[in-house]
This record gives sequence, C-alpha cells and structure tokens, in this order.
Amino acid sequence: MDRFTRNYSILLGLAVVIGLFFWIQSAWQPKVWELDEVLTSDPTLVDYPYQFRVRSLDNGTAIISTPRSFDIPAIRFLEIINPKLAGKAQDDPEMIAAQQDLIDHQKRAMGLILAQPGVDTVDWQLDTQWLADHGIHR
Repeated sequence: MDRFTRNYSILLGLAVVIGLFFWIQSAWQPKVWELDEVLTSDPTLVDYPYQFRVRSLDNGTAIISTPRSFDIPAIRFLEIINPKLAGKAQDDPEMIAAQQDLIDHQKRAMGLILAQPGVDTVDWQLDTQWLADHGIHR
C-alpha cells in the first residue's frame, strides 16, 4: 500500500469512528427511554389506537409525538383509527366524542410525562411517519 492510500485509509477510518461516536452519543438517551416506558405501560394509553411516544428530552422539555396539528386536522386522523367516522361532519356527535377521546388521551400522556422528575414542559411534534404510513401527507 502506498503512502497516500495508507494515510487516506487512516483518515477515513478516523472519520468513521468519530461519526459513529457522535451517532451513538445522540442515540443513547436512557431518560427518554424511561419516559417512553411510562407512556407505553399506561393501561389507558395502551388501549388507544395511536401510541404517543417521547421523542426527546432537552433542558426539561419533553417532546411527545402526536397525530394532529394545525396542518393536519384531527378529523383526518380519527377517520383512520375509526373508519365508521369516515364522511361524518365535524359537528356530528360521534365525531365530537372521538375528538374528545383524542384530547383526553393526549392530556393523559402530557400529565404522565409532566409528573416525571426532570420534566418541566411538554411540546408536541407531529408524527409525520405514522401519518405517511396511513396515507396522509402534509
């Protein structure tokens, strides 16, 4: 192996090791895993068709996934998890009840996470992957 190839290989290997180190460091989040376990072990939330997940924890702010936002109305999500709601108006009593059920589950997830030590606030992040997997694109 000539000198250039050897030096190039060493630099490339070093870059890979450094990149791997930073990737492992960013992926290693045991506190996030603990918070997520709180949500996945709650009997009320486990029975709901959408599983809220803790995405990250930074400076006391927990980011939790959600299937709704101002861009994606709850009605689109609700028609997926409950096909009998498809085509119903937003003011239909069944749709209102389904929206309230979503709100109640979202509030429960938020309350459980806020009750954990080290968590001061909760922010929500649209779960674009879940929505895309179910045919909804932004």
